[in-house]
Amino acid sequence: MAATKHTFPPFYIVCGGDSYLNEEAVRDMRRQASAARPDAETVELDASTADRYAFDEAVSPSLLSPVSIVTVTNMQNADEQLGDSMVAYCKQAVADPGQASIVIAQHEGGPKGKRLLDELTRAGARVDKPADLKNPKARVQFVTSQFEQRHRRIEPAAAQQLVAVLGERTGELAAMCEQLCFDFDDDPIGLDRVNQYLTANPQVTGFTVADTAMAGNTTQAIIAMRSAVQQGTDPIALIGALALKLRTIAKASAVRAGTISVAEAKTNPWVMRNTMRQLTGWTSAGLSACIQQLAWADEQSKTNGGDPVYALEQAIQLIARKGRPVA
Repeated sequence: MAATKHTFPPFYIVCGGDSYLNEEAVRDMRRQASAARPDAETVELDASTADRYAFDEAVSPSLLSPVSIVTVTNMQNADEQLGDSMVAYCKQAVADPGQASIVIAQHEGGPKGKRLLDELTRAGARVDKPADLKNPKARVQFVTSQFEQRHRRIEPAAAQQLVAVLGERTGELAAMCEQLCFDFDDDPIGLDRVNQYLTANPQVTGFTVADTAMAGNTTQAIIAMRSAVQQGTDPIALIGALALKLRTIAKASAVRAGTISVAEAKTNPWVMRNTMRQLTGWTSAGLSACIQQLAWADEQSKTNGGDPVYALEQAIQLIARKGRPVA
């Protein structure tokens, strides 16, 4: 039986931009492709490890379905043979889209893999370039758009405060916008409401402390921690945020070493990629030392007469040094 004609482009590339928006665009394209071809099998390939044979098999008819929806991540890492196979398939699919599997390729942007990107574009691939959100103004606009999508408004000062606190963590910004809309009926959401929420949300404060420590900014991290505790944040919440960051570092290290796969890490891909960039300087011994220090801080927070703030300071200092002892 002939395959049903569909209008979804057979070869789609999401290139560059903010890593969270890049991931979101890929997920959105995958949902649209699944709606256009509900009979299709779904296949995921990582161009860092997949070869041309894996790609050719993925886009070919199988026993389960005559067509597939194939997601190819890290397109910039494709070797020459895989790239040639992708270009050849793109030309074929564009010529006869109704009979073709759908390929959604993800490129992180930058010069690496640009030749392949250009060849696929010339072959007829459709390219989407998400916003990069590299400056505060763009991030404020992103926050405003998150509220507009929910038919809500936020005051400019409130949007700026969210950006100031959450910085470049676009995924957390999006989640915070959604949570504010869910928790409060104010329209627009004002600065007082945002400050109230940020102060009352230990997870937000905890991740701010953790990110600052991970960046090696010891003094700022300790100041943020003390301020959070003075405002009523339970030290155990800060310890939890630091522990989560360390676990993510451990998973990223294991993925890089080949001990586990990205799928086995069960971590959001954009979080994993960002964490991969933070691995420089970390060792197994340093990570172990930090985990032990946090365990002691956890014990101090649960023991009568313990000093959790002092223990947190020691843990933050050690994390900022990536677990290395004082020289």
